[in-house]
Amino acid sequence: MSHNHGHSCNDESHDHDHSHGGVHSHDDDLTPAIQSSLYRHIEFDKIVTFNEATPGSGKTIIKKTWDERLDATTILESDADEQLLIYVPFTGDVRLHSILLRADPSPSSPRTLKLFINRDDIDFSAAADTPAIQTLEVPIQPPGEEVMELPVKRALFNNAHSITLFIEDNHSNGDEDVTSLSYLGFKGDFTQLRKDAVVAFYEAAANPADHKNLVPGAQYGSMGI
Repeated sequence: MSHNHGHSCNDESHDHDHSHGGVHSHDDDLTPAIQSSLYRHIEFDKIVTFNEATPGSGKTIIKKTWDERLDATTILESDADEQLLIYVPFTGDVRLHSILLRADPSPSSPRTLKLFINRDDIDFSAAADTPAIQTLEVPIQPPGEEVMELPVKRALFNNAHSITLFIEDNHSNGDEDVTSLSYLGFKGDFTQLRKDAVVAFYEAAANPADHKNLVPGAQYGSMGI
């Protein structure tokens, strides 16, 4: 489908490759979902979504907690055509295990999902032409299933400080210009804080020399970091 999005992802990450990972139901897996969730390591204010019909909706569905995964009051819908480009940065390096996705079992649900890491220079045209780190074929969500879990090849997603998701098409075979989803989450391991984040911690500390072993979440300096 042709594009006139006119957007470049200055904050986004991309790279290609193909794989059809299995899909797992996450309905009865609440505790493991929370334990391996990367939710608290996402930089929500820096999430960028292109071609969203409602500004900010991409960020909103990612900000939904696991307990809010069934909330359908806010959904992400594409605007000009069926494609969506979503940039998600983290506070440090992560090793991605899987993507959690919820969408209505309809032709508007995402089908081809291309994943890129650690790049901020891809627009829709480049996303279509550049080899992805991995490409997933997303099935239509089975009725009654709460969330689909889409495993990735973990070895390809080491040291990822950002992930960009390019939803290339939906299940309508070109008949439906709107792609929609209501929940998007990430599972994996948080490996380390980015160097620039460590510098920010030191600058915020009243006396950096007193805080040589900074711990995320600890109270340091006037910024409460």
